[in-house]
Amino acid sequence: MSVSSTTAPRRPVAASRGLISRTLRRIMLPLKHARVPRYAGVAAFLIFAISVTAYAVIKGDHIEAIRTAVKDTADGAANAAGMRIATVSLSGQRQVSREEIFAATGVTNHSSLLFLDVAQARAKLEAIPWIAEATVRKLYPDRLQITITEREAFALWQRQGKVSVIAADGTVLAASVEPRLASLPFVVGKGAAAKARGFLAVLDRYPAIRDQVRASILVAERRWNLRLKNGIDVRLPDTNIERALETLARFEREKSLLTRDIVAIDLRLPDRLTVRLSDTAAQAREELFKKATKKKGSDA
Repeated sequence: MSVSSTTAPRRPVAASRGLISRTLRRIMLPLKHARVPRYAGVAAFLIFAISVTAYAVIKGDHIEAIRTAVKDTADGAANAAGMRIATVSLSGQRQVSREEIFAATGVTNHSSLLFLDVAQARAKLEAIPWIAEATVRKLYPDRLQITITEREAFALWQRQGKVSVIAADGTVLAASVEPRLASLPFVVGKGAAAKARGFLAVLDRYPAIRDQVRASILVAERRWNLRLKNGIDVRLPDTNIERALETLARFEREKSLLTRDIVAIDLRLPDRLTVRLSDTAAQAREELFKKATKKKGSDA
């Protein structure tokens, strides 16, 4: 068995090498006469070093630390020039402490007036739920004036078993209720915080009813029920709430309806008021009806 091999022609390879060589000479010839700047190597090294440092900073999450260090250095220079914040005038705050205000604005013993960002300080103050509006002013060389307008506690809102303090605009002010706020109106249900102001304003027109209400419950985010202090449920309609409350107030005034032995009052139909008796009252009424029927039969 014989094995034969074929040798490739060498002329094409030599020709290819010659072509490559001539091309490289054409490219390199102009570079021989080019002048390299004197500090090009240094510049290239600095660019490389800065790029590596920036990458390390970003990768290592050190941006905030560097920003803080730069700010501290700037504040130190401004303080040396007599612009340290020596006095802070606060006004309008009752619910928010001085410590919370200083933490939000970033004011410390080392802060300078020159480098305090008033727009950022105001934005951070207004991010605090109790604060509706804030004004931050620089009074050079060393005074800072902060004026606060706070929201008022308006009602208590219960949702999913948790009770919060809310403002009239529905902003949640606090996740816990201090004893001094326990007497605020109580609203319950999804969406009740945003709709409480409008509904409670209507309810306030009927003080005889309002004073007996323990909780206002928003049902399906569209209509309200009242839970009275004596346990009676009052079901209000989707619309014409004023007319329903007027009807309830009239029945209470004329018949003392809310002191009766009942468990529910339904005002959802515009032309009638429906009352559901308690089990005891219903049983007593049934027995009374049986006696009346029996007496009528015996008289016949």
